[in-house]
Amino acid sequence: MTAPRILLADDEVHITRLVARRLEESGHEIRVACDGEEAWSVIQEWPPNLIITDLQMPYVSGIDLVLRARTQPQTADIPVIMLTARGYVLQEEQIKQAKITHLLSKPFSIRRLATLVEELLEQNEQARRAA
Repeated sequence: MTAPRILLADDEVHITRLVARRLEESGHEIRVACDGEEAWSVIQEWPPNLIITDLQMPYVSGIDLVLRARTQPQTADIPVIMLTARGYVLQEEQIKQAKITHLLSKPFSIRRLATLVEELLEQNEQARRAA
C-alpha cells in the first residue's frame, strides 16, 4: 500500500514546516506549495489524496484553487481542509460550491489537524472501496 499523498498549501513557512513534519511522521507523503499557483501545478502533476490549503494565499486563493480542482475528474472529490485566519468567515455558499470538507481556524492544534487528516483519509478510502 502506498502512502497517502497530501498537498499542503500555505504561504506561512512556519506552519508548513510543522504540519509537514507531523504528517510525514504519520507515514504520509507530503508536497508543500507556498502559493496557490504552485499548489495548482502540484495538483496537476501529483494528484493528492487530500488537500490542506490556506484560504488567503498569493496569486490564487485557497478557495479558487479548490474550485479549479473541482473542475477536473481526477481531483473533483478530493477532501479539503481549508485553513482560515481567526475571524475570517467563509460564506455558506462558498463552502458548498467548493465542497470544502472541513474548515479549521488559525491558530489550530497540530494534533487536531493530524486526527482530522486520518479521519478524512479513512472516510475517503471507505467511500472508494464501496464504489
